[in-house]
Amino acid sequence: MADASIDKLYYFQDITGIEDSDLCTAILAAHNWDLDLAASSVTSSHSSSGNITPSFSNLNSSLSSLSWNLATLPFYAVSGGIGLLRDAVGLGAWLAGGAISKSLDLIGFSPPYAGFPDSSDRPIELASPDAEAAAFVAAFEREFGSVAPRFADEGFTDALRRSQRECKLLFVYLHSPDHEDVAEFCKGCLCSAPVAEFLNENFVAWGGSIRRMEGFQTSKRLMAFHFPFCGIVKASSNEGIVLLQQIEGPKSPEQLLTILQWVVEDYTGSLVAARLAAEELRNNRLLREEQDAEYIAALEADQARERQMKEEQERLQREAAEAERKREEEEEAQEIAAREAAEKEAALARKRQEKAMSLGAEPEKGPGVTQVLIRFPTGERKERRFYSSATISSLYDYVDSLDCQKAENYVLVSNFPRTSYGSQEHCLTLEEAGLHPQASLYLEVEL
Repeated sequence: MADASIDKLYYFQDITGIEDSDLCTAILAAHNWDLDLAASSVTSSHSSSGNITPSFSNLNSSLSSLSWNLATLPFYAVSGGIGLLRDAVGLGAWLAGGAISKSLDLIGFSPPYAGFPDSSDRPIELASPDAEAAAFVAAFEREFGSVAPRFADEGFTDALRRSQRECKLLFVYLHSPDHEDVAEFCKGCLCSAPVAEFLNENFVAWGGSIRRMEGFQTSKRLMAFHFPFCGIVKASSNEGIVLLQQIEGPKSPEQLLTILQWVVEDYTGSLVAARLAAEELRNNRLLREEQDAEYIAALEADQARERQMKEEQERLQREAAEAERKREEEEEAQEIAAREAAEKEAALARKRQEKAMSLGAEPEKGPGVTQVLIRFPTGERKERRFYSSATISSLYDYVDSLDCQKAENYVLVSNFPRTSYGSQEHCLTLEEAGLHPQASLYLEVEL
């Protein structure tokens, strides 16, 4: 439903007081979305007390207008006269039932509602796509059992994005609770073990009821005219979708499986190849950026050293008279620097020894042991086993105990996916951090 139509729906509900969004949508559609005409057909029959429930005469007028509009549609738009007639009769019965239900509500008598989902005319409140999807999943499992496709409990757009991330196609099921073939299709076909298992393994599945806003909008987007309706879609550019296959009408499990297998064989390979190509491009770009950054850093360091050497030469020329005193000062400074360097090296050696002792003995291979490989900027590689219950800080202790590590500020990073294990993650165990049973990390120096 377009934004303009939704605005008309909200405004129509405000001026008529009818809370049932499906009933309002049907009345508007029966009047070709002419807001003034639809509103006048309802408000003209109001009683002086302000009752805004549409009368049966106006309802019959709306149904007559709807029948005329349906009858005058071109053949290609309705996809078969028999199906159209059946849908029109079903919609008329639903509208009549809605009017009766509204009247019973007004006099304080509301019969119990049953069926899946929203088979009654209970007022439908607008909900978020995620809430609507979760309600559909719960109702579907309650009605047809736990042996069913794992429908996503998120909105259609989010499910489509998840299918992209997982390199899968999106299987869409649109539920029409009033259609005579839907219940048997769900029980006998969609919820059969072979179909459910194949869908769960090869697709991201999403379902919705056409009685709800998200399901209704999706049915219009996919031009779903006949039910049961299933569609297989994939994302396209600019937030669009491509309908690869539509499956309309009742199907046996064997028929549905044949169609699904054909789609998987024909399309999944290209999706996976595109995903791998995108990842390769992204990794190459990251590698080039890292190499450029390293080159710039090295160039700046060389330029800084050259400037320092030139300044030093000029200074020595200007201060030739004080060369002897300067030499003595330099010698003293060198002695201090050497002493400090020696002290620093000794402190570093003690630190390495302490870190090595804190690690304890390297555990033997086993189910609770994690194999960790660490690569250094110099190209050197070190490998050690840790208990999976050891924390990230143990990896830093191990690095600090090695003589190949010179940098004071560094961070351990995983590459696929890129994850930085900084100070905030030090308290995590290797298993909690997703590094068990084996991990490959590289040391990234922080400049």
